[in-house]
Amino acid sequence: MKITFNLKYHTTWGQRLFIVGSCVELGANILSAAKEMHYHNENEWQLEISLPDSIKEVKYNYLIEDINGIRTSEHSGFAHHILFDRKCKSYYLYDYWLSEPEERAFYTSAFTKNLFARHKNKLLRKTIDNSDRKNNISLRLPAPLTKPEQIVAITGNQPFLGNWNTNHALYLSDEKFPHWEIELDSNEISFPLEYKFVVIDSNTKQICYWEEGENRIISHPPEIDNSCIIANNHPLRTPDLAWKACGTVIPVFSLRSEESFGIGDIGDIKKLIDWTKKTNQHLIQVLPMNDTTRTHTWQDSYPYSAISIYALHPLYISIPMMGSLNDKKKTAYYNKVQKELNAQDTVDYQSVETHKTAYFRDYFEQEKDNILKNDDFKEFIAKNKEWLIPYAAFSYLRDKNNTADFSKWGDYARYNREKIEKFCYPKSEAYGEFSYLFFIQYTLHQQFACVSKYARENGVVLKGDIPIGINRESVEAWTEPDYFNMQMQTGAPPDNFSDTGQNWSFPTYNWDVMEKDDFEWWKKRFRKLNNYFDSFRIDHILGFFRIWEIPRESVDGLCGHFRPALPLSIEEIERYGITFDRRWTEPRIHIKFISNLFEEKHDDSIYKYLNYSDSDHLVLNEICSTQRKIKRLFEEKKDEKSQIIRNGLMSIANEVLFLRDPYAPNRYHPRISAYKAYAYYELSDENRHAFDRLYNDFYFLRHNEFWKETALKRLTPLINSTEMLVCGEDLGMIPASVHEVMEKLQIFSLELEHMPKIMNCEFADLTKLPYHSVCTTSTHDMNPIRAWWKESKEKTQRYYNNVLKRAGTAPEECSSVIAEQIVRNHVRASSMLTIIPIQDWFAIDDNIRQPDACAERINIPANPNNYWCYRMHITIETLLHADDFNKKLSNIITENGR
Repeated sequence: MKITFNLKYHTTWGQRLFIVGSCVELGANILSAAKEMHYHNENEWQLEISLPDSIKEVKYNYLIEDINGIRTSEHSGFAHHILFDRKCKSYYLYDYWLSEPEERAFYTSAFTKNLFARHKNKLLRKTIDNSDRKNNISLRLPAPLTKPEQIVAITGNQPFLGNWNTNHALYLSDEKFPHWEIELDSNEISFPLEYKFVVIDSNTKQICYWEEGENRIISHPPEIDNSCIIANNHPLRTPDLAWKACGTVIPVFSLRSEESFGIGDIGDIKKLIDWTKKTNQHLIQVLPMNDTTRTHTWQDSYPYSAISIYALHPLYISIPMMGSLNDKKKTAYYNKVQKELNAQDTVDYQSVETHKTAYFRDYFEQEKDNILKNDDFKEFIAKNKEWLIPYAAFSYLRDKNNTADFSKWGDYARYNREKIEKFCYPKSEAYGEFSYLFFIQYTLHQQFACVSKYARENGVVLKGDIPIGINRESVEAWTEPDYFNMQMQTGAPPDNFSDTGQNWSFPTYNWDVMEKDDFEWWKKRFRKLNNYFDSFRIDHILGFFRIWEIPRESVDGLCGHFRPALPLSIEEIERYGITFDRRWTEPRIHIKFISNLFEEKHDDSIYKYLNYSDSDHLVLNEICSTQRKIKRLFEEKKDEKSQIIRNGLMSIANEVLFLRDPYAPNRYHPRISAYKAYAYYELSDENRHAFDRLYNDFYFLRHNEFWKETALKRLTPLINSTEMLVCGEDLGMIPASVHEVMEKLQIFSLELEHMPKIMNCEFADLTKLPYHSVCTTSTHDMNPIRAWWKESKEKTQRYYNNVLKRAGTAPEECSSVIAEQIVRNHVRASSMLTIIPIQDWFAIDDNIRQPDACAERINIPANPNNYWCYRMHITIETLLHADDFNKKLSNIITENGR
């Protein structure tokens, strides 16, 4: 069979075009083996190859080579695809160069399989059976922005196309949506063929719009019998259609229904879908749902500290969806416990885990024989064994050794695949526990897949969340340690949430190793998430540009540094006019500042922790030379004096102006927020001014291009590997290149009114947000709007007068009327998506809102021991019947074009 590729592309002198594809004849996807095309005429390039009849499909891309021999591919997220399903001897393919789609979001599963998913339409004929068709022309058209009630039709300068009369236009098939297709018999065509596409409302048969631009033309195809022509058209040229939608964000554990067991679960998500649809919303965003079980205590409540990047949290199993117990006594007992736990204001994490786990084990024992024989269960294990067996082994060994610290597991401290797989043998002592753990993950998958399907059927996008880090006591740290820098920890530099930064304790990534297999570790994470979600948020997306890396001996985040980075040599430092002093890299404090650090309540007892380094300076002695040592030293000392001493010593440990780079010892980073250090005030005026210039250049200018290239190298293959709609959390200390990279890859940014991204601006203009963004009133890391209203009286007053345009003094409380105005402003924003925390939806109605605004906060980032236990104060069932509130919410959304 002969295949002729045709591409219209304007080249400059020295450029050449190639094709690389999935078959051997096109280089088997190896760029260096791509086949060169030949210039035909008028910017048309051509390649003719012969393929064996046994090949039924080919995927391929075009490449351009410059004068230096460097080859660049089309947009790597898409590929040309041809099925050889006709009885033809020759195929003529007319293609266009694939570029990044202007509206990539509409090609994601959030739209193609959910919001704009196609339903059977009687007006649309199925794609013609091509098996016996010859001498036909197949027109293909990407048109992802067509809504479910719309269809694409073709009209043109031919009688069978209505001679431009749209009443006689032919409808295209949507079987391969977002691509539309129609077969035309070339024998009916008088060339040249001129045509255009129109979008028609399938209910009214009225034209919604004509595509923009000039007519499309097929001048004259080759006159060869027994051939097929496939013309891949440029995407439908739509008018500016700013589609928008609204949604709700809430952690799954915060959901409350009459059937939940003291904590939200997968069954509650299904109920929330009903409420979301009822109020004209289209998205539900949740926090990470991975298993976080390390200690079996409330400390496992932190959803961003997963022990597995694949396993779902057992507590999210819906007991009603799982099944009932035959034992009436046990059933009565669990019903009693369920009512008690569900009556609590917040999640009693440890009690919930104890009793839900007991129920799961009772149910498993009851149904074990049937479960183990179930073919679906066996298939689930077979498909997921790559992560499921290590996860089960980790969970088993964690409980057997009473610690998640795998370094204390003796013979199993280092992961050994062969030894671990022996646990799966029926005669193994661990076999029963492994079977139970497999069952738990199987149940979670079955339930969540069912709810995910329900969401798609109801036009509600489920949006997940990928944490930037993993716990250092986790399956992946145990099984794949080469991917991580275990001697380091990650966090965030000082910001609005914390003056000393944040230390998340996660190991940092070894990106050099990850790059060697084209970031397959991340791609597998995305694929797992795609089992349930059509969109996801990348937590702390700045970590793909650079991460805040903190030495293991630090407790807070001040003595961290960005990685990757371009640390300074001594020569570079001194070019700013500073004579470098190595003592600036060692923690020390001038004696004149001692009373500031210890609140003037100290006595001579503090000097047992300090030594003189010279007549004016003190340094920490060996017993407390690092923050980690200080923390251990004062672990049990809770009295006021001890805490003052502890905090003072912690501050001294941060008293440096420069940090040695751990990977290049003769290079240095200026310490973040060094202008707040006492050492800074010891500098001469001249040195201070020089240091300020160095600091500003280092943190705001030096790395822009470097971090941009780093992020593109990491994010591009990852974004191209998934069909989900990708959003990023880009708050905090943002390099100038972040917006540029996110815009280029069409990753949606996160926008908050009171955290603007424009310098010297107190509040963002919601009417000027990027279209490719998510607008929200607050996040889980901050107060919802009612509690935020009370944070700063002065700031609230300015917001009241300047943003809300209200005169007079701002009230002490954020009333439902004010809250509604704030929410309306956010729904009216220019962003494609507005996703509101459920607490802020509640704030707009006096009959619905939580009486205690302070009880609605989910997390305090500055507190590493925060208890994540917030639950909505009313049930979803109550919410579903709150007709006045639901009508108000629905009207706010529809009135503002969402």
